[in-house]
Amino acid sequence: MKLAIIAEYDPNFEPHVQTDAAITHSASALGLDVQSEWISTADATITTLSEFHGIWFAPGSPYRNLSRTLDAIRFARERAVPTLGTCGGYQHMVIEFARNVLGIRDAQHEEYDPYASRLVVSRLACSLVGHEMGILLTPGSRTAAAYEAALIIERYYCNFGVNPDYVDQISLAGFDLVGMDTEGECRVMELSKHRFFVGTLFVPQARSRPNRPHPLINAFLLAAER
Repeated sequence: MKLAIIAEYDPNFEPHVQTDAAITHSASALGLDVQSEWISTADATITTLSEFHGIWFAPGSPYRNLSRTLDAIRFARERAVPTLGTCGGYQHMVIEFARNVLGIRDAQHEEYDPYASRLVVSRLACSLVGHEMGILLTPGSRTAAAYEAALIIERYYCNFGVNPDYVDQISLAGFDLVGMDTEGECRVMELSKHRFFVGTLFVPQARSRPNRPHPLINAFLLAAER
């Protein structure tokens, strides 16, 4: 199985190292032969991505090429390619959905343009970098099924999140809000009709261990394997 990881790989960036480790943990536990490849957003063409069984949009924004990132997400969403987005990757999934499904063509991420009129992804009131917090999952959602739990604890590495003013609009259009923190803030979204299209503001790979692979990453690999 070939897995593409989209981001600007940095061996000194902890979430990137954790991403590689988490894939190894899950692949070993599931008995899967997974070949993962990091691809810069500048090189993320549709032709290149067509060779992969699953795509992971990893942390580490701003990306080198926003346009190609959004094109890659659209490709994965429309072609039913199993897709996981964590932290910055998830934020870009929201931007793509807002632009191409909701028709908010000028939907923007504050990290790229803080003065944009439609900041669908905006700076958090308080940074979540290094924090571990509880998240309540919607029963019956794909994410809740992966965890087999309604309350989870996860670690964050982000300063941006979905602008609360747009959460309801995005969710009603089909990118469902399925995970909230204890204060009711959006933390997990998924497309229920997709093979696997899940975005998390937290970084699940941070809690994966060799003897305890992360359940959401297990579910992602199993979706790609099918």
